[in-house]
Amino acid sequence: MTTQHQHLVYGHATAHDCFAFADAGTATEEAAEIRALAAARTWGEARQVRMTHLSHPAGPDCYEPEDGYADDKPFDITEVGAVKDGTWPRMVTERAFTLLPQDLQDRYGKRQVTVHSGDYLEIPLAGEAELLAELRRRGYEVTRDDELINLLDGFSLGKLAS
Repeated sequence: MTTQHQHLVYGHATAHDCFAFADAGTATEEAAEIRALAAARTWGEARQVRMTHLSHPAGPDCYEPEDGYADDKPFDITEVGAVKDGTWPRMVTERAFTLLPQDLQDRYGKRQVTVHSGDYLEIPLAGEAELLAELRRRGYEVTRDDELINLLDGFSLGKLAS
């Protein structure tokens, strides 16, 4: 058994009705990027949002001003192609595959396959106490933050923009 010294944030991912995990070291910065993009009022503002942790679904390599996305044209994050088709941001529930030890994935979760967005680890809400105890025993620091997890999952992006 390997001992880790990693800080994870976890929460109830509403879209999949299960737990999801994220790296606490980058989660708040990723959330700030999502909030900044959602707050953009024009395509020009959206293009200016700096993304260091996430891909930029409204960046200049995706939407060119000369293709009808002029800098002064109103921006709505829910109308961005990657957001509409559910590929941005990536499902927060898939992060458990890289963050949790394989034996805990096998014991507490179940791989679920989606047609368009790839696989995710479904971790039932009922196993919370046991999974957290095991993670902490292995040296993980674990903090619950449902709001952060759902923001990272892109849940309710339209509400952020209004």
